[in-house]
Amino acid sequence: MSRNIRASEILQRIAFAAAVVFCLSPWGSPPAALALGLVIAMSFGSPFPQLNGRPTRLLLQASVVLLGFGMDLSAIWRAGKDGILFTIVTIFGTLAVGYILGRALGIGEKISALISSGTAICGGSAIAAVGPSIDAGSDDMSVALGTVFILNSIALFLFPPIGHLLHLSEPQFGIWAAIAIHDTSSVVGAAGTYGAQALAIATTVKLARALWIAPVALIFSAVHSRKSESGKMKVVIPWFIFLFIAASVVRTYAPSTVLPSIWDGLVNLAKAGMTVTLFLIGTSLSRKMIATVGVKPMIQGIILWIAISVISLLAVLKLL
Repeated sequence: MSRNIRASEILQRIAFAAAVVFCLSPWGSPPAALALGLVIAMSFGSPFPQLNGRPTRLLLQASVVLLGFGMDLSAIWRAGKDGILFTIVTIFGTLAVGYILGRALGIGEKISALISSGTAICGGSAIAAVGPSIDAGSDDMSVALGTVFILNSIALFLFPPIGHLLHLSEPQFGIWAAIAIHDTSSVVGAAGTYGAQALAIATTVKLARALWIAPVALIFSAVHSRKSESGKMKVVIPWFIFLFIAASVVRTYAPSTVLPSIWDGLVNLAKAGMTVTLFLIGTSLSRKMIATVGVKPMIQGIILWIAISVISLLAVLKLL
């Protein structure tokens, strides 16, 4: 019996490694990586559960930082400038609608706040930052993360075909994806599938949007009046965003003697990291997590997601 178990574990690890290799091959893509991760999660589960959580988050952050070496400050300014109004309106509008929906559906206040903040800003990163600010429990965090991850996975596959159907330009799609898709990884995956310009704009707008994590977490902390034992507010600041900006500064002001192939190599490494990140996120979506989400939190997440998607799409079509 132990031999059979051992052989089964070995086969699972071989399948996992083969899937990673495929994701990094010329045939791999962000949607394919996520799909492979989901297949593994729903069939036999990840043989390396220790890779989920912090390792996946660190890989995502490192990949985002490396993307900075492919962008100059002028592009970041243009993208951030075009998306700033959308960012402010949609963030606080989503939080307000989320609060009303949570009360109407009878969802716990903390779960509702986590789902709303994850939808409004940047998915799991926002939930991880706001959670400690409102003293959310592990069950609250799991339900919110499960809701956002499931919808985030759907968005990766759904948005590019919709963009092509509506004949959105790459700048239009980039801004729309950055606002309406939850996590940075899926924003990059969807925009990368749509085009290089869409990827550059989506990444910069999403990162500019993620800068709102800190003030939103502080607002929630003040509203809920939750403090740590030391008396200080618990707020997680996304420092990797500042590293991304630093990488962009290096790229913008680097001497002309630096070969373009160096920047291309770093960006390709970032894209590979993003693809593997999506694969790992897929493997983390177990049946248990999907069952844990429940009906009411998922209803809130879906309504918020549809609302922010439709409103931001209409705004993009009208203003760009």
